[in-house]
Amino acid sequence: MPLGRRRIALIHDWLTGMRGGEKVLELLCEIFPGADIFTLIHKPGQVSDTIERHRIHTSFLQAVPSIDRYYRPFLPVMPAAIERFNFQSYDVLISTSHCVAKAAIPPERARHWCYCHTPMRYIWDQFDAYFGPGRTTWAARLAMRTLRPRLQRWDVATASRVHQFIANSRNVEERIQRIYGRSSTVIYPPVDVDFYSAPPSAKPPSPEEPFFLMVGAFAPYKRLDLALECFRQLGLRLVMIGDGQESSKLRRYAGNRIEFLGCQSKEIIRDYYHRAESLVFPGEEDFGMVPVEAMAAGCPVIAYGKGGALETVVEGRSGVFFNEQSVRSLSEAVQRFGAQRWDRDAIQRQAASFSRRRTEEAFRSLFVEYREEMS
Repeated sequence: MPLGRRRIALIHDWLTGMRGGEKVLELLCEIFPGADIFTLIHKPGQVSDTIERHRIHTSFLQAVPSIDRYYRPFLPVMPAAIERFNFQSYDVLISTSHCVAKAAIPPERARHWCYCHTPMRYIWDQFDAYFGPGRTTWAARLAMRTLRPRLQRWDVATASRVHQFIANSRNVEERIQRIYGRSSTVIYPPVDVDFYSAPPSAKPPSPEEPFFLMVGAFAPYKRLDLALECFRQLGLRLVMIGDGQESSKLRRYAGNRIEFLGCQSKEIIRDYYHRAESLVFPGEEDFGMVPVEAMAAGCPVIAYGKGGALETVVEGRSGVFFNEQSVRSLSEAVQRFGAQRWDRDAIQRQAASFSRRRTEEAFRSLFVEYREEMS
């Protein structure tokens, strides 16, 4: 039976905003317009129309008041929530997972692909970033330290429910092998480089003081606090676009040289990419779509030299790296950045290899191979 005629379920951890994971799901929705979506939590209006047009099934967590804002404390019950979904009428499962979606239970006859953004970072590599001292209450830290071994065992055991892993980077490919003992195919997530490479729709105000830029969710592991302290000490202008759980803490740094703009449209973000001196990217990301967006606009990147940035940013051509997450190391990178001249056309060419079109072609090729295998 052709893959297009099979009943397909797309499984996603939660739908509370349009971040990198949701952009992968959006592309899968275009490839499989008749697929149903299963997710733990769905906040209508927070994801694209392409996703919203699909039939969306939610878990029992959806009934919890304000769950879309306070879902992290429910991490211990998320395994039970994902396992309660019934997929008996589906022939193909495709999960996009950074938490528990990969643990969906497929019927015996079904095929399960998992596009893995990372094994659950909250209990593996980024545990201290979420539950270390100063990150949450002492009670939450104690509870998670107690539950962590059990969640790790469950996470490893349920990897067997996946027939084929797809990693979003070589970085994550290594983690999947190390944690799950499984091989994977690398397909980079889709970045709309054509949109971000286009000139801004509005003429920027002039003259304007030069500024550095940070874009993204205000999550602990992104180490935005490091960048804010660095730029406060350097006395350079830093513009922040985004919001999230660290917002109140980070806004204490607001002042004449550090500006918080909150969440903005992608058109406004594109405008800031084109005008910024550099994007500052101080966290360790699984892949990191924001640096590629910035490079598509010709904006060089100052990035922590670990994780997915090593696969997208080229030292000296599209950005510079700093080697430890400290104010001193980042400050030195800012100084090295200022001593170089940057070719924005060359930076844009570097970003072109991560286009949305290439991701779609890789997905379609993978699914065609399966269709031929089943014929």
